[in-house]
Amino acid sequence: MVSLYERAQQCLDCDSPADKVAWTLATSHELASGALTLRDEPDRRPPAVWPGRPSRPTLVDPRNLPRRGLGSEGGRAALLHAVAHIEFNAINLAWDAVARYRNLPEDFYLDWSACAADEARHFTMLAARLAEFGMAYGDLPAHDGLWAMARRTAHDVVARMALVPRVLEARGLDVTPGMIERLRAVGDTGSARILGTILQEEIAHVAAGTRWFNWCCQREGREPLSTFQSLLADYMPEGLRGPFNIEARTAAGFSATELEALATTAPA
Repeated sequence: MVSLYERAQQCLDCDSPADKVAWTLATSHELASGALTLRDEPDRRPPAVWPGRPSRPTLVDPRNLPRRGLGSEGGRAALLHAVAHIEFNAINLAWDAVARYRNLPEDFYLDWSACAADEARHFTMLAARLAEFGMAYGDLPAHDGLWAMARRTAHDVVARMALVPRVLEARGLDVTPGMIERLRAVGDTGSARILGTILQEEIAHVAAGTRWFNWCCQREGREPLSTFQSLLADYMPEGLRGPFNIEARTAAGFSATELEALATTAPA
């Protein structure tokens, strides 16, 4: 019987976005039907440093990405392309968590497998919308911030759960409402609708990060709030920029104390 971890590695290894999405959705179906085992193999190797990815988009420093207003189709397409890049990376991030980390409850692997399937659907919606603008994923440059943090936290599941879902992905909860408002203001209700769906489903993904961050802290006898603050200081000494979406972050498991601390330490 094929294991979930073998399937996760196959999904990670796909270079083609279309194949990665297809493998991800097929794996989700296999998992739901009971066709995959969650029994771990003691000799399985961790994932490679880099997941499978296409030759495009070209990856550049975030400061070198052009900034375009949403008043033009080109500007709106650039926004959708940037979000599609995040969702493509998020597929890999979810499968990397499944394939990399060992000796965790089965629900950990089920949660991140479900997240991978959601991210694949999100990418598909965005790719279809980009096609309506006459563009495809890879047509514009992008940055590698999400995967850079994944590499830095590969050795520590506590750091990964804290800094990828609860920091980098949670940033989407903060900025997406503003994107939706601006898209609606220029009459692009189709793109706004897609981002609205993604926003609601991403709350559950950040909540999964919160749940497993707290669980791993408890297993290691670490206090979650001080651990989170310590990890932020170590990995992101510049602080997290606000404003923060208090409602969405609360729904994703952030405590009032955490949110107050984030607001206090946010750079001006």
